[in-house]
Amino acid sequence: MGTLLARDLARLAFGGRRGGAMLPILFFLAVAMLYPFAVGPDAPLLARTGGGVIWVAALLAAILPLDRLIEPDIELGLFDQWALRGISEEWIVAVRVLAHWLSFGPPLMLAALPAAALLGLEGAALRTVELGLLAGTPGLAALGVTVAALTAGLRGGTALSGLLVIPMAVPLLIFGAGSLSTGGQGGIALTGAVSLVLLAIAPFAGGAAVRAARD
Repeated sequence: MGTLLARDLARLAFGGRRGGAMLPILFFLAVAMLYPFAVGPDAPLLARTGGGVIWVAALLAAILPLDRLIEPDIELGLFDQWALRGISEEWIVAVRVLAHWLSFGPPLMLAALPAAALLGLEGAALRTVELGLLAGTPGLAALGVTVAALTAGLRGGTALSGLLVIPMAVPLLIFGAGSLSTGGQGGIALTGAVSLVLLAIAPFAGGAAVRAARD
């Protein structure tokens, strides 16, 4: 499992021509930079809506590597080789979820610091955003890997996976961004609860989808 994690993390975080983890981070920061130009120099408005913008940017950044999560390994026959070695699809999907989160979750939390400065978020709001991202990004990773497995092998699967992830991630966005207006603790707790449910479902749903795609 450690070897699989190291291999997946190296491929996702340092993805060569695909930009690796830098592409989602640059996209995340680009959204944070462009939003003030779109709404104008209204500091109270930026501070009031900045947390929600960070969450939407985090969701879109998490969607970018979906086409590299499952389908390339199915096309190369790697899942067949792992099955011959007695490694179940559920274990592989669980490791892939962890690798996906490590490749974009902590970097996004670091990128949220300059993004918060651009959006005029104060210290308390930034702390709530960071805790929300810590609770919510594992759920985004689990959802992304599950949907990538469900759409692997389908024509136009990359576009379809993005369309599926966005509505399914709505509860995470509602609770994560809503924590800024509810004092933080309740929204963050609900965000963590949704993430735990997604993390529990992902290995089994993703493993079943991978077996179906292999067949």
